[in-house]
Amino acid sequence: MKSAIISTMALGALMLCACSSPSVENGMGVTVKYDSSTKTVAIGCDGRQVLGGVYASYKLGDRMVSATDYASCQTAVNEISDDFGRGRSLVLSYTGDSLPDLVQTYYVYDSLQYVLTDFTVRAKYGETATNYMAPVNATSIKAFPAEGDNRALFIPFDNDCFIRYQSHAMGFDTLRSYEVTAIFNNATREGIIIGSVEHDMWKTAVDMQSASGNELKSLVCYGGVADKTTRDSKAHGTVSGQEVKSPKILVGNFDDWRDGMEAYADANATVAAPMAWDKAMPFGWNSWGTLQWKLNFKNACEVSDYYANTLQPNNFQNADSVVYIGLDSGWNAMSEDQLKKFVEHCEAQSQVAGIYWTPFTDWSRNPERTIDAVPEYKNKDVYLYANGKPQELDGAYAYDPTHPAIEEMMKQTSELFRRCGFKYVKMDFMSHGIMEGDKWYNPEIHTGVEAYNYGMQLLDKYFGDMYLNLSISPIFPSQYAQSRRIACDAWNKIKDTEYTMNALSYGWWIDRVYQYNDADHIVLRDAEESENRARVTSSVITGLYIVGDDFSKTANPEVLRRAEKFLTNADVNAVADGRSFRPVEGNGERSESQFTRTEADGSVYYVAFNYTERDTTIRLSLDRIGIAVPYSGTMKDLWSGETTEVAGDAQELAIPAKDVRFVKFIANSK
Repeated sequence: MKSAIISTMALGALMLCACSSPSVENGMGVTVKYDSSTKTVAIGCDGRQVLGGVYASYKLGDRMVSATDYASCQTAVNEISDDFGRGRSLVLSYTGDSLPDLVQTYYVYDSLQYVLTDFTVRAKYGETATNYMAPVNATSIKAFPAEGDNRALFIPFDNDCFIRYQSHAMGFDTLRSYEVTAIFNNATREGIIIGSVEHDMWKTAVDMQSASGNELKSLVCYGGVADKTTRDSKAHGTVSGQEVKSPKILVGNFDDWRDGMEAYADANATVAAPMAWDKAMPFGWNSWGTLQWKLNFKNACEVSDYYANTLQPNNFQNADSVVYIGLDSGWNAMSEDQLKKFVEHCEAQSQVAGIYWTPFTDWSRNPERTIDAVPEYKNKDVYLYANGKPQELDGAYAYDPTHPAIEEMMKQTSELFRRCGFKYVKMDFMSHGIMEGDKWYNPEIHTGVEAYNYGMQLLDKYFGDMYLNLSISPIFPSQYAQSRRIACDAWNKIKDTEYTMNALSYGWWIDRVYQYNDADHIVLRDAEESENRARVTSSVITGLYIVGDDFSKTANPEVLRRAEKFLTNADVNAVADGRSFRPVEGNGERSESQFTRTEADGSVYYVAFNYTERDTTIRLSLDRIGIAVPYSGTMKDLWSGETTEVAGDAQELAIPAKDVRFVKFIANSK
């Protein structure tokens, strides 16, 4: 699958600006103004400065070079039209005797509430090289209320190692977020969004420093991060050429930071459209939830039968009247004939058979082992090395995605899956393929992101006609699969629900760059019924609706009873269409507990979790969840079916310990 190509065309003659402060703006109040006296830019919105003292910087060898180091700058304004729309660009061309030329462009579109910016460095002779490019260095950041609840988001690079999102109160020393961050006041919700919308070459980060007060004192958004959180053990790869380009960065100011994160996701989807899907969101089962290594042909078919006979006739199926029955790790204990018969068994019962693979990992960690699919190679020939050593993560060595052995393994594996009839593949441990390396087999590859894109394009070549669900993986690039697990493994307890909701709290917007988010498999066994209710709800409001219990003939009867109670609620299951709920607040110390989704007819779904061991009662502000007040209507509890008349501007809700309230507000017709 190819990314959309964003090409900017000049619609009018280039206008060279002799003035000291050339600027571009749109009718929405977005402005970009250059100050020749400081060689910096101010980005504003509605007459207020959002970022000031903005300049580009990059590394030239061990030296940090900034736009302010250049002797001269020529400015130009140009009309533009591309996939983002029509607008104008401000082009800053810096020149200096001993430095490569630096050309930075700011893009302002007529109908968008944000600015895009990138820059290139161009060698005067031969080539230039760098592994760090920062389009945005800001020394002045818009102040939020001095005594307000001002915050900045930590967004992780991937979802491995049980990493967590975090909303940080101001007052931290330094904070690094990956690809994007939001800086906002939780009470007013006004916020700034800054992040990369291109993911073909660079790993991007936003580094922030907080002042002693309740604000930021500096911010840098740059391509070239490589650290423990990106799973790297060496520096970011160096990009070289006659011209080297930075990632494109979005800077926007929004009345509601949640709208801003969604606008950021939409901008990414403009650059690289989500993988196409014309069917309903998957409901289904995955074997890793309980069966794990006990998976075999017999119990897999028995699970299929249970779904067909008990769950599918009772509301557990998607809008296409289909469920997906997925074999996870351990499927290779079955013969090819058994795999074919399993697929046929599923298809006869309105089911799609799924399977599992890890394309970029060696689990044997045996360098001398011959690779079965390509016996001319040993594992050591295919490893991705860093500092001369194979890279290990999660108990597996990383393969080089550009090595020809990887393509051959993809070809043979996809042919096996296709011969058997599988149409859904869970692809796991993808982060191994995006690590930085000493070098890659393909000499034209120089960074981990570039190598990952190379490998994922091959994956699309061989598996692109199947539904692909990424498990452990980076958030970006996102255009190679229909869905992605929103966090790491989650099971059955309230702590698993809370962990999953941590990712939904600050990553709900990811369903705009994939078709769907995935809350991982729901497990009902060995948990209280309240925890079952909360865990099912967490999946319904996130995306994919996948269960992981053992439903074979040897299943625990209590698990079957729970499944028939919690997986067949028509009102709850009707909500599961793949559209993630958004958080009400942004100040949870670990996870938000309240989530909403507004429907086209004006009704509002509202979810409130209680992650604690104690019953609680909350006073819900209807205005805060997006309901116009004073309100007159009904509140239906989707789990109990009870309906309550509601009037005014608030409503009390009792939430038992380790439980959830899932309600729908329907206003009275006028």
